[in-house]
Amino acid sequence: MKLKIGENIKRLRKDNDITQEEFAEIIGVSCQSVSRWENDQCYPDIELIPTIADFFNISADKLMGIDDQAEKTNVNKYLDAFQEAISIGKIEKCIKIARKAVAEFPNNYKLLNKLMYALFVAGSDDANIPNWKENMEKYDSEIVAIGERIIKHCPDTELRLEATARLAFQHCEMGRKSIGRAIYETMPSMTHCKENAIWWALDEDEKLPHTRERIAKAYSNLSAGIYQLATLLPYKEALKVFEKYHNLKCLMHDDEIYIGTHSNCKINYMIAKIYSKLGKKEDVIKHLKIAANAAIAFDNRPDERVSYSLLLGSSVEKKTDFDTADSRPLKEILKDMWLSEGEFDILRDTAEFKEIINRLN
Repeated sequence: MKLKIGENIKRLRKDNDITQEEFAEIIGVSCQSVSRWENDQCYPDIELIPTIADFFNISADKLMGIDDQAEKTNVNKYLDAFQEAISIGKIEKCIKIARKAVAEFPNNYKLLNKLMYALFVAGSDDANIPNWKENMEKYDSEIVAIGERIIKHCPDTELRLEATARLAFQHCEMGRKSIGRAIYETMPSMTHCKENAIWWALDEDEKLPHTRERIAKAYSNLSAGIYQLATLLPYKEALKVFEKYHNLKCLMHDDEIYIGTHSNCKINYMIAKIYSKLGKKEDVIKHLKIAANAAIAFDNRPDERVSYSLLLGSSVEKKTDFDTADSRPLKEILKDMWLSEGEFDILRDTAEFKEIINRLN
């Protein structure tokens, strides 16, 4: 069995902001010895193992990587519990799970990233979190500290970039827009991302799944961009953009899979809101009915659904895959929050609107 002593020493040393020279002096060896350990050229003398383990406040087994599999199993249990909680908007529970996990595995960056995520989401203003504003202030410094730690020390590029984006967002949310923008500017462009560049290095059997994954990620980015565009344009142009958004969804999902989704509910609510501002009551009702049907279908979706489309291939969607900061069912959010907005007052007393509300009860 290959021991991971050198790899672990290097990681722990960097986590603690200690140079090779400083570590060598503390342990009482040459800097060249530390370098050879970290490059897996040799192991430390057996007599040094307890000293090194004590210095990093871990067990000798942990230093050698013997109990890595047990840690991986326990970390995955925490990650599964976190995902289950966030899929139903239990943010306080997410924070508790993540804090407990980080206390047990303080140098696990997946768990630190989840804690940062939960603290960030606790400040969401569009969910049923009554103390969201207080949370924004309360967790600000901790979110920043965790983000900076992940960016500085985490060896996983994807995790570092995720933390970078969230850290920048946090600064923007807290009014530090220039700091947030400066962080965003450090991120790689979409043009030179791995998904676009790696094609030439793939084996033949890797190309089809990679291409579909690339399409899926590009589709996700395109959908977000089109949605944002619609919110920036005049009403009539926005309606045309939303129509194109809907057509894109149907194209990508071969029509039927898209209907009972959260995004279908949200988009049709947005379209209805615009039609209300334009005074087109029949169109408002039409799209609110679609939104209501989508909300009901979304809330009643199976625990697991297998789908296939030509462009995206086969996928398994679990109910717990959905992240939300709101613990309410979607039909309740639609009824109590979105449809309570003033734009729908012109229809509130009509039989058609009341029928939609009754369906959502």
